Amino acid sequence: MWKFLHKLASPPHFYRIADSMIPWFALPAFVLIAYGTYAGLFVAPSDYQQGDAFRIIYVHVPSAYLSMMAYMIMAVSAGIGLIWRMKLAHAVAAAAAPLGAWFTFLALATGSIWGRPMWGTWWEWGDPRLTSELVMLFLYFGYMALRNAIDDTTKADKASGVLALVGAVNVPIIHFSVEWWSSLHQGPTLVKKGGPAMDAAMLYPLLAMILGFTLLFGALMLRRVRTEVLYRERRKRWVKDMVLSATGKS
Repeated sequence: MWKFLHKLASPPHFYRIADSMIPWFALPAFVLIAYGTYAGLFVAPSDYQQGDAFRIIYVHVPSAYLSMMAYMIMAVSAGIGLIWRMKLAHAVAAAAAPLGAWFTFLALATGSIWGRPMWGTWWEWGDPRLTSELVMLFLYFGYMALRNAIDDTTKADKASGVLALVGAVNVPIIHFSVEWWSSLHQGPTLVKKGGPAMDAAMLYPLLAMILGFTLLFGALMLRRVRTEVLYRERRKRWVKDMVLSATGKS
């Protein structure tokens, strides 16, 4: 097991194996998202309070979940890179940041659209979950800006890695904010004592969308990590050999 993990951490080995893994994430993702979209829009009944406005949940919830998951992947990978000096871990962290920022923006945008008819406002600064989610978007921006501001890759990995670890404290704040403080957001719906508080016709499309978005994130992550590895290893022999092989030169 450890031998396999050690081999997987090798940039050239990961670059090759990731290419074969991408379709196994992408194809099921598209199937699940297609099912979830159709069932969420046309099969699930209207909510007795929110009417059809609730259907934005099928994009908002997966996006919000992935915004936090991406940050934890970034922070854990940065920590592994800092402690064990694993180059691939830093590449994973760097690849996760833009994806996490996009999902965070999508969560904020869909939440704002949903909040307008439900709360009567596009934004409420007093809501702890909204504010802490926005803070996470700024943390993503800060991480990427810090990386781009430092030309030396090794120094950029260390500086941005520390920022990612410090910012990780915001993730549990987002998750538990509706329980710790008064919030316009409703409490836990899926993970709660007694089971999900949703009708099955609404629940199954949501679960499909969450899994589909997660698999899509995995496919995008693998592609971005491959690109990051290729950039970092561009002067290494195995990259030159691969380029020469692809162009038919010896």
